[in-house]
Amino acid sequence: MNRLVKIKENYEFRRAYNRGKAFVTPYAVIYAFKNKSNNLRLGITAGKKIGKAVQRNRAKRLITAAFRNASSYLPMGYDYVIVARVRILNVKSTVVERSFYKALTEAGFINK
Repeated sequence: MNRLVKIKENYEFRRAYNRGKAFVTPYAVIYAFKNKSNNLRLGITAGKKIGKAVQRNRAKRLITAAFRNASSYLPMGYDYVIVARVRILNVKSTVVERSFYKALTEAGFINK
């Protein structure tokens, strides 16, 4: 697998929100959008509703760990923007990874 590339620019997040396909899990909302490169690109947002900076950073770390583990199943060439939800603070990354896997399997991104 190629190295995981982080999405940092606002227009890239907006493109995923507006034109991407959305999947809802109990712990996050996942937006998937086909990009022009052959890389997996990940963008993470955690709003102030999640909590203070420590909680937001923990949510981002959980999402990054879960996504890295699940990335071996994912097709290349997509941007994934993941928006954290409040419930993510009470679980471990393995639970988040299973919910990502389930949502993306149901959406057809992962073939069993």
